[in-house]
This record gives sequence, structure tokens and C-alpha cells, in this order.
Amino acid sequence: MNNELIRPDYLFEVSWEVCNKVGGIYTVLATKSLYLKAELKRHHILVGPDVWMNTESNPDFIEDPLLYRDWKAQAAAEGLRIRIGRWNIQGHPTAILVDFKQFLTDQNNILTEFWKRFGVDSITGNWDYKESALFGYAAGRVIESFYKHNLSPADKVVAQFHEWMTGAGLLYIKGTRLPIATVFTTHATVVGRCLAGNNLPLYDSMNLYDGDAKARDFNVLARHSLEKKSAQNADVFTTVSEITAKECKQFLQRDIDIVTPNGFENSFTPKSDEEYAQKRSDARNKLVEVATAMSGEEVPENSIFVGIGGRYEWRNKGIDVFIDALDSLNHSSFEGKSIQAFIFIPSGNNGPDKELVAKMAGNGSTYVTRTSHYLIDPEYDIISRRLNELNFNNAIGDKVKVYFIPSYLNGNDGVFNMTYYDLLVGLDLTLFPSYYEPWGYTPLESLAFKVPTATTTLAGFGLWVKEHCPKGHPGITVIPRNDSNYKNVVEDVAGRVKEIARLTKEERKAYMDNAREVSGIALWENNIIYYKKAYSMAIEKVIAEKGAFPEVRDDKTMHYKKIDVNQPSWNSVFVSRHLPDSLKGLETLSRNLWWCWNDSAKALFKSVDEQAWKDSGENPIAMLDKVKLKRYKELEKDSAFLGKLEAVMSEFNAYMALKVERKSPSIAYFCMEYGLDTSLKIYSGGLGILAGDYLKETSDMNTNLVAVGLLYRYGYFTQMLSAQGEQVAKYDAQNFMKIPAFPVRDADGNWMTVSVAFPGRTLNARLWRVDVGRTELYLMDTDYEDNLPEDRSVTHHLYGGDWENRLKQELLLGVGGIRALRKLGLNPEIYHCNEGHAAFTGLERLREYIGQDNLDYPEALEVVRASSLFTTHTPVPAGHDTFDEGLLRKYIGHYPQRLKIDWTTMMGLGKINGENVSEKFSMSIL
Repeated sequence: MNNELIRPDYLFEVSWEVCNKVGGIYTVLATKSLYLKAELKRHHILVGPDVWMNTESNPDFIEDPLLYRDWKAQAAAEGLRIRIGRWNIQGHPTAILVDFKQFLTDQNNILTEFWKRFGVDSITGNWDYKESALFGYAAGRVIESFYKHNLSPADKVVAQFHEWMTGAGLLYIKGTRLPIATVFTTHATVVGRCLAGNNLPLYDSMNLYDGDAKARDFNVLARHSLEKKSAQNADVFTTVSEITAKECKQFLQRDIDIVTPNGFENSFTPKSDEEYAQKRSDARNKLVEVATAMSGEEVPENSIFVGIGGRYEWRNKGIDVFIDALDSLNHSSFEGKSIQAFIFIPSGNNGPDKELVAKMAGNGSTYVTRTSHYLIDPEYDIISRRLNELNFNNAIGDKVKVYFIPSYLNGNDGVFNMTYYDLLVGLDLTLFPSYYEPWGYTPLESLAFKVPTATTTLAGFGLWVKEHCPKGHPGITVIPRNDSNYKNVVEDVAGRVKEIARLTKEERKAYMDNAREVSGIALWENNIIYYKKAYSMAIEKVIAEKGAFPEVRDDKTMHYKKIDVNQPSWNSVFVSRHLPDSLKGLETLSRNLWWCWNDSAKALFKSVDEQAWKDSGENPIAMLDKVKLKRYKELEKDSAFLGKLEAVMSEFNAYMALKVERKSPSIAYFCMEYGLDTSLKIYSGGLGILAGDYLKETSDMNTNLVAVGLLYRYGYFTQMLSAQGEQVAKYDAQNFMKIPAFPVRDADGNWMTVSVAFPGRTLNARLWRVDVGRTELYLMDTDYEDNLPEDRSVTHHLYGGDWENRLKQELLLGVGGIRALRKLGLNPEIYHCNEGHAAFTGLERLREYIGQDNLDYPEALEVVRASSLFTTHTPVPAGHDTFDEGLLRKYIGHYPQRLKIDWTTMMGLGKINGENVSEKFSMSIL
């Protein structure tokens, strides 16, 4: 390699954690980008998955519709759905979010191609694997498209792929044979993590393990295969530490080309002594407040606050050692300061402990707890079980008090309402006695906030400290750890706590200052050079294989568009009728379908203008627009007609006056179609006619029912015969200005809408109201400019389109229907689904009970079942919609996380056997 590094003109970094915080790689990319942007400017482009499935904007992403606008249109023409903008972090680097779920339906062909070309064995891959592989594939296609549309042969391009989840992208790029240098970085091997997490001796026996065999044993062969082939095909292969490099050689059968250690950006740590003192005081006060509330006794002022944080990996992160060390202290002769230990490990929970929150608010309760949030399954939680086994009950007189905080500390957890970093600065000591830690950001972060810490020789960062800080470093202890010295590690961790507890004020300050100093060895300003070397090595390899890049750049073709300045601009103008006061009753009657099952009202409309009534198809709204002014003047003076109008209006007003006495319980009724009158074409046959009659009957019976459906632009087709005698389907568009459906508006006069998250976008629907006597029918339509063309057509046809469009319709009816009711301030007691089309109401209601009311899944399921009613009308299989699991994964793959269950459990709601991937998901079973 030349002494002078070759700098890329464009750098793509692909990761599952771009704009999507999962673990430490998010921090790696977010902090490193500041140093790459200084050289590459906007030519450093990060590529991530578009997995945000909320209707609110992604807080991590700021979309910029003008950025690479021409290329985005070209990518769309190539079948790539992307969003381009900025990652909402310091520096705001360019980010491209890729919708990979559109490829789920073609997964078999895509994965087969990777097997044929590279030998990637995907046959045992689960859904997590498939989605990751398809994301990598889509990212590779995006980079290929960008290169071909925006770059020239003279541009030196590097694409770096982080972790196995992106490996398919690297392989795709290699398959294109484009002069794009590829770098594959693994932050932990699949097999290594499995061995460590399953209590097998990873380090002493590493040379005895066959990576492929162990991957098969742990049922992670697909992930391992993709990781291995990515490493072997990359131009440059890197990892984050020497200890992980040994895993790579053994399990992936390729030596790394260079170690690329992670770095840290300390710009968000306190800058001055005053700022630090204030933040530490705020954090300590909050820790004392919560500890006092949870334990039920005052926390001594000189207490030592210790903590552990990170992902819930019991052995790998050393949580087992941490708890056992606390137990050792609790039963030792140590008589020093009180130890307040916090376990900041996110786990499945149902929100903050309400009694704890009430106590902190000052209700005078004597309630005590060891856990700040409701665990979903406390009896199966490893941390909770181990604390019970060791009798950590925070009893009076205990030397060590333990507090389990199983929530992400994002500033809105409900108990602390401070971020992890804001609390970290208040601790006296952090402990990270990891068994498997390729790098280890948590001790590095602790040091940067001047909090002394401890790590082990099995952590990449621990080895980095030993190598780069040969002198004393009291701010961090690197505890020797191997496969056989667990008890010694526990003793060393307990010893570190005692050491910190015995410090004088002056000694503590020295430790804290040293902690800050040591953190400087891993700042990005020092470590970025290793990544630059990797990029240069990759470019050199491309040059060696394909020849030098051209020195002269081609001039880019400029496109000019002629602008017509003398073209007329057309605008729509709506002309509304204005009836005389004496005839306003006609307008009122026409807006309520009560008229269609009351002969006196129908006769009244017919008498207005019999020809217009016939020409309008007996649609009173359309008819009133056809009647001429002369006729209205005649009717205004026609006493007989006015008498009929008054009589019908009196009957109608008396009928509607009884609405305030509607009978309980309150009911929400969902149906795909309603046959109410020919003026409203939202029905096809018997199901719709039945539903329409049902609404009319509930109106007459004064039942407290509200109905929900869809407003179709074309409704159902009309059968016609061609000249050759063939059946032809004819669709006629409804004019929404001439139907008895009217926009629902909020207090400010804005049209009310609801939203449902779709892959890479949001489906928006307007709300319309149809008055069926005393019963309200709310309809949703998507045919307006806030939606993409493919989504505008969701409500074009009743039972129209392919199965994907049918799924969209049923998601809108079920999920959107529930959200519409909530938007209207309605919370009925009973939910009635007329056929299975609206069965997604159940999923959305489960989400509400679990996410908003903090019920666990079994409780929420019981509540939903007890308040649901389902009616089916046919035993014929064709009358029951079923969907492929792959299609469901595309649109509702995010729901298990919201319901706090796994995918198989959710699939079991609509299948006889939830584990049978080939069995279709039945809406009727759901």
C-alpha cells in the first residue's frame, strides 16, 4: 500500500442502524460521520432501512424532497422506493432510507440468485434474516442506481457494509462488476455471539469450533453463511478489535485486513466545570429521588451510586457478574458507605409503575418496589429471578440496594424522564464486566462523562486501553477475564466498588479527571485514520483489478426544459344552489337517507320535478341541482306542496328528536359495503344490502350504533354485454358532490383525516359522514393528493385490484376505522365485524390496550375478545379472505413489537397452526 492514502470521492455506508437506533452501531455511525463530513461533505451518504411504521414523522430523519430529485424519480422508475434527506444528528449527514419490504413477495427468486452466484445458504433463514437480506439487496441496487445516474468513471467510490444484515448489498455490488470498492465490517460474529450467549467456552476452545457446524447447531446457518460470504468477497475486511479478529479467522475463514476501532465524539459531554457540576447535581438528585421512592427509606448523602447499562445479554454483558458482586458485597464485612446499584437494562415492560409514579408525585404512599416499570413476564425475567434468588429485597439494613430499570432512558420513560447520558453523569462508578464485547461503548461513554469504570480483557476497548495506556489509569480498571475465572472476576468487581467507596474527595476528583483523560485515546479524531486506511486499501484493490481511474472527468449533460409562459391556467369553480327559505326543508331531507325508506319523503321529492327526479336516478341531491329556478319559484307559492313539505319535515324532526334517547350499549359496526340507496354506490350484493338494512333498522330501533366503511370512487362494476355477447365490467365514477356523504370537520373547520403507516410512506384517508336516519355511517377515502397514486386507488373499487390492494383496503377499514372512531371521540363498548374484512380492528385495539393502557397481551386479548362480535354469512372458502404471510410481513411486520409478542404468536391469531409458514392467514379466524 502506498504511504499516501487514496481518498474516495464518494463513500456509502450501509447499516441497519442508520436512522434506526438498535445498538452501538448507531453510535459508531452517528459520531463518525462528523469527521467524514469534514472531507467528503455531502458525498458521504448513509443508507438505512425505511422501517419507521408510525404515522408521525421519524424523529431520526428529515426528508428533503429536493435532494437528488432527478435521480429519485429515476430510481422509482427502476422499482426502488426510497426517501432522501438528512439524518437528524449533529452534522446532519445525507441519508437514504430504502423500502425493502416491496421485495418480500419476490424473496425466493432473490435469495436463490445469491445461492447460485455466491453460495449463500438462506434455506433456514427466518423472517429477521429474510428482511435483513432483502434490505441489503435493495441497498445494493440503490447504490448501483446512484452510481449509474450521478457519477462518472473517474469517481472513486467506496461502499462500506456494516454487519451481516447488509452483506447481501455487498454481494450484489460485486455481482454488478462496477468499479465500486467494497468494505465489510463485522462488529461481532454470528457464531461467536451464539457461543458466548449459550455458556460455551468461546476463548479457550475457539480453535476447536467449526463455524459452519456451530451455526447449524444454533440454527443461525443462514446468517452465518451471509456473513461468511460477505467477508470472503469484500475487497477489504475489517473488524473493531483484535479479539474479534481471531473469531473472524476461525469462523469466517478470512483474516481481517485491518482493525478499525470505534471512536467517540465528546462534543455532547459537559464542556466546563460549572456545566459538569450542574449536570452531576441534577442527575444525583434524580437518582436519590427515585431510590428513596423505590426503597422506602432516605438515601444517605454519602452513598455510592453504581450502575450497569446496555443490551439485555445476561452473560455477554456481564450482568451475572454485576449482580453476584453486589451479593458478595451485601454479605461481606464491608462497613463502608451505602451502595445504591442501578441496573439500566431495557427489557419488555408495560410502562412505568403507576404506584411508584404516584408516590413520587407526593401521595404519601408507603409503597416500595425493586423494579421501576411493569415487567411483561417477571417470573421469566432472568435479572428479576436472580435478584429474588439472592434475596435482594432492599430491606432496612441491607448494605446494597438494587434498582432494576427495564426501560429505555430516552427522556420520556415515565419515572426518571431523563436520558441515559443525563443520569450517567450522576453515578460514582460504572461496571461492565463483559464476557463477550467486541468493542464496548458503555465504558468509553462513562469515561467521557468523568465516571470511573471497569471493563475486562475480553472487551475490545479493554484491550485498547491496556495497549494505549501503559501507565496507570485509575479512572478505569481492566479486569482479567477468561473462560475459567468467573469467581475471580466477581471478587475483582466487588473490590472495585470498595476501592471507589474508600476514596477521599481529592482522590475521587483525581479518578474522575483521569477517566476523562483516558477517554481521549478513543476519540474519533484519533481513530478515524484506521477507516481512511481501509477505504484506501479497498480503492487500491479495485485499481489492481480493473485499472486506474480516468484522470479526466466527463462533462455532465445539461438538461433544459422549455417553459411555456402564455398557457392559460384553469381552476375549478364550484357553484352551489341556494333554495328559498320556505324550501330549505328539501335540502335537509336530501342530506339524510331517512327519505329512502319513507314513502312520504320519496313522493315529496318526486313531486318537485318528476322528470328531474327520473333523470337524476332518484337521487334528491342531484335532482335539486337539476331543478330550474322557475320551478322553485312556483313551488314557493304552491300551498299544497308547502303543506306536504311541512308534514314530512314534522315527521322527520319528531323522528330525529328521539336520538338523544338512544339505547345502550354503544356499538361500532364495521363492514366493507353498505347497500343503502342507489345514490351511494358502495355495495355489490347481499352483504351490502344486509348491512344497509341493519343500519336502517338500528335507526328505527334507536340503537346507539355507529358504522364505519369505505367510500369508493367507482364502487362495484356494472355488468354489461358487448355486441359479441361477452360480459363487460363497467365502472362509473361517483361525483362526491352529489352523494349523501359530507366531509367531517374539526372545531377549526379542517377536514378530519386518519393515517395508517405503510412501508416507506403513510396512507391518509379523509372522513365522510352519511346520516342514515339516527345512525351515523363514517366512510374513509384515499383518492386525494396527499397519497401516492398507488394508494389513491385503494378506495377506487369495491373488491377490486389484486390481493395486495385488498389487504390495504382491509387495513384501512380495520386499523383506520378504529383510529377514525378515536379521532371522533368515540369509544364504543362493542365492536361488530360483519364478515372478516374488518378483523384488523382487533389488532389495533390490542395495540391500544397494550401501548396506552399498559395491559399485558393475555389481558388485552381477553378484553378484545369479550367486546367483539363477528358475523359470517357463508361457509364457502372463497368468501373468506386469506393472505400470504410474506405480504402480511410487508405491511404489519411491526405489530408484534407493539403487542409485545413474537411474529409466530401473532400469526397464530389468524391460522390453525401459527408456525406453518405455508398456511395462509385467515381474516375470518382472526
